[in-house]
Amino acid sequence: MQLLDFPSSPVVRKKVVFSGRVQNVGFRLEIYTIAERMKLKGRVKNLNDGSVEVEVQGEEQQISFLVHCMQSLKRASVKKVTMSDLPIHESEKDFTIVK
Repeated sequence: MQLLDFPSSPVVRKKVVFSGRVQNVGFRLEIYTIAERMKLKGRVKNLNDGSVEVEVQGEEQQISFLVHCMQSLKRASVKKVTMSDLPIHESEKDFTIVK
């Protein structure tokens, strides 16, 4: 996958919850792979209700790109995305998958 060059935008932290058929389809690993390539910070985990929650920190346009990639992932079926702002974690250094 070719990653785009993004114009610089402010660093933000977002909580994004993906609902639909997003567990047991490699969704968390896909988010992790894209986040690592774009040097985003944060974590991704499955929720008990079948959705996937991401806390992601980076430039706003990169986060939008990540969300768009996940909405168009063929092996999953994203029905709903909710996004909210979070305070930035200055100390966070990487992106992790929470088991």
